[in-house]
Formats: sequence, structure tokens, C-alpha cells
Amino acid sequence: MNLRRLKAVARKEFLHVLRDPRSLMMGIGMPMMLLFLFGYALTMDVDRVPLAVWDQSQTVESREFISRFSGSRYFDLRISTDNYRQIEEAIDRREALIALVIPADFSRRLSMGEAAVVQTVVDGSDPNTATIALGYAEAATATFSRDIMLKQMQNISLSRTAATLSQGKLPVMELRPRVWFNTDMVSRNFIFPGLIAVVMMIMAAILTSLCMAREWETGTMEQLIVTPVTATELIFGKLTPYFCIGILDLLLCVGVGEFVFDVPLRGSLWLLAPLSMLFLFGALSFGILISIITKSQLLASQVGIVTTVLPAFLLSGFIFPIENMPLPIQAVTHIVTARYFVFILRGIYLKDVGIGVLWPEVLFLAGFGVLVMTAAIKKFRKKIY
Repeated sequence: MNLRRLKAVARKEFLHVLRDPRSLMMGIGMPMMLLFLFGYALTMDVDRVPLAVWDQSQTVESREFISRFSGSRYFDLRISTDNYRQIEEAIDRREALIALVIPADFSRRLSMGEAAVVQTVVDGSDPNTATIALGYAEAATATFSRDIMLKQMQNISLSRTAATLSQGKLPVMELRPRVWFNTDMVSRNFIFPGLIAVVMMIMAAILTSLCMAREWETGTMEQLIVTPVTATELIFGKLTPYFCIGILDLLLCVGVGEFVFDVPLRGSLWLLAPLSMLFLFGALSFGILISIITKSQLLASQVGIVTTVLPAFLLSGFIFPIENMPLPIQAVTHIVTARYFVFILRGIYLKDVGIGVLWPEVLFLAGFGVLVMTAAIKKFRKKIY
């Protein structure tokens, strides 16, 4: 490989990118737009759930129970009703997602030590949100029940308390959960690292899938073929500007995550950078292979979207857990490079893991990059001759 010829091809491609506003927009503008768009809009946190209440008891105990919901950041008490018809209308208009129906004998049952059943009506049209809202409601109810039980324990004698505990009527075990890595359980900290992988995949695949096809369509490829530039020098020269743009996008993503979205980078940037370059090399190589095969910018962009962008969104674990997918789809995800890079990013960002944990993913990315680059060089040589 002649470095002088490679540098000449890279300089030519740099000039084209700098003189073409569309290439700059796709290489830098579009990734940043996607980063901010998904960073602000995409969240799995369910806060301020609209709540409706029908309090038939109207007692101190029922109001205290309601306060466990209205005083929480997870619920927003919007409507107080006095019949089921109003609850139905509130849920139909999306003014309430969940409703509590407190029976008239709520206080009496609690004072007698009996179970007080509170009906919870939930809008199940959005199953994910409904499930999370039910979990919040169950947690608030469990906390209220525990406090009521503690008050009852204070009102009975020590002997009766011991007898009650021996009969298993009062709890003797307390669960104290501890969350590691993402202690505040903020979904943005989980989503943002995966978003970096998707952004870099989109940038790499779309840009490089057009660069070689553009030469064929404009008729300049024949001029390059008759020069002493070899296939390897031409391909690496073409990739160099987009590799630099990819590194710039990575630095911008890390900076935006740190200073705009407050996503902490717990691991080492010095480990994140080379592994990102490895992923970027494979993505760029795959994009240029598409460009060599298709010879058409329109067809190359369509193939790039289908083979890289969609799998990066749907099959990488970025949004949807791979473990919940059907087994045939799980098998397909093993050939999606974004899956491995998402795992690497979340491991470094959230858990500060090292190469001792990530080496299988690193090995796959390295093998994929070498395999695809070799295929691209061989395929282009066939085009020359």
C-alpha cells in the first residue's frame, strides 16, 4: 500500500465532503438532530400518571390513603368523582390513566383489622404504561398497609404482639432493595448509550454506501481505475474522511450526554474510544461494500437503511429487550453488529466494565470488520477487471 496515493484519495474525498453541504448535514447534522430528538423524546419513565379517585368512605383513613398517591411524583390527582360513569368518561378522554374506588366501609374494616379492598381501574390500551402504573399503585398501597399495621402493633400489648407474630398474622420480614449502577433508575441513562450506537451506525452506513456509487454514477470511477491506485488504497482513502467524521460524532455524543443530558460516563473514555473506532471501522466497511455492489446511490441508500438502520433500531436491544423476542429473531440478532456495540456502550457507561468482560463482543466486531473489508476489496477488484 502506497501512503502517498492513499493520502491523495483521502484528500479528494475530504474536499468533496467539505464542498457538499448534504454530506456535512448527513455526517454531523443528522446524528446531532437524532441525538437531541431521541434524547428528549424517548423515555421509558412513567411519571405523573393521571389519577381519578372515587372516595365513598370520606374518612381520615381514606384521605390518608389518597395522599400516598397525590403526594407522590408518580401520580397526578386530577379528578375526584362520585360514580363509575365519570371514571369511564375520564379514562375515555385520557384525562385519567388509573382510578381508585375506595369502598364506604374502608375505615371500618381497617379499624377491625380486616382486609379493605380498594378497586383499581386501569386503562389497558397502553399495556406497558398500565403495568408500570399498577406497580406504582401496589407499592403505595403496600407502604400504607405497613404503616397501618405498625400502628396496630403499637396499640396491642407485647404479649399479644408476640402471639400474633408466632401465628404468622404480622410480617416478620422486610425487603430492603438496593439498586446498582443506575441508582436513580432513570431510563435516559439506559437509552442514551444505545442511542450513540444507532447514531454512529446511521452515519457510517448511509454516508459510505453512497461514496463509491457516486463515482460510478458521475463517471469518474473509470478515471480512478486507470490510475496506479490499487483497490485497497482507494477503499481506505475513501473511508478516511468518514472515519474522522465518525470520531467527531462520537466526541459530540459523549459531550452532549455529559453536559446536556447529565448521563454519567462511569467507565474509561480511553477504553470507549478504541472500541468505538473498531465498531466504526466495521460499519464503514459494510457501507462501502454495499456501495461497491449496488453502483447506484438510490439503491445503496435503500439497502443501507434496510440492512443497518432498521436492525440497529429494532434488533440491537436499543429499545426492545432481545430476551423477549421470539427465538428465531434472537438468532438473527447475533449477526447485528449494533447489538454488540450497544452492550459495550452500556457496560462502559453504566457499569465501568473492562476488556475482561467485553472481549467476546470486541472479538466479534474485529472479525466482522476484517471480513467485510476483505470482501469489499475482492469485490471491487472484480469490478476493475
